[in-house]
Amino acid sequence: MGVGVSILLIAAGAILTWAVNATVSGLEIQTVGVILLIVGIVGLVLSMVFWSSWGGFQGGGARRRTTYVDEP
Repeated sequence: MGVGVSILLIAAGAILTWAVNATVSGLEIQTVGVILLIVGIVGLVLSMVFWSSWGGFQGGGARRRTTYVDEP
C-alpha cells in the first residue's frame, strides 16, 4: 500500500466517521469509517518506514559505497 492509497483511506474514513449521518440496516457507517482510518494510518506509517529504509529520505543524493581490496 502506498502513501497515496493510505491518504485516500484516511480521508474516506474521516468522511464516513464524522460527516455522514445516514443509517443503514445491518451496517454501522461510523465503525467502517474508524476501521478505514486505522488501516490508512497503519499503511501510512509502514510506507514511511519502508520508504526511509529503501533510500527515500537520504538527504541529498545517492549513498557512497566504499570498497576495500586486500592485496597479498
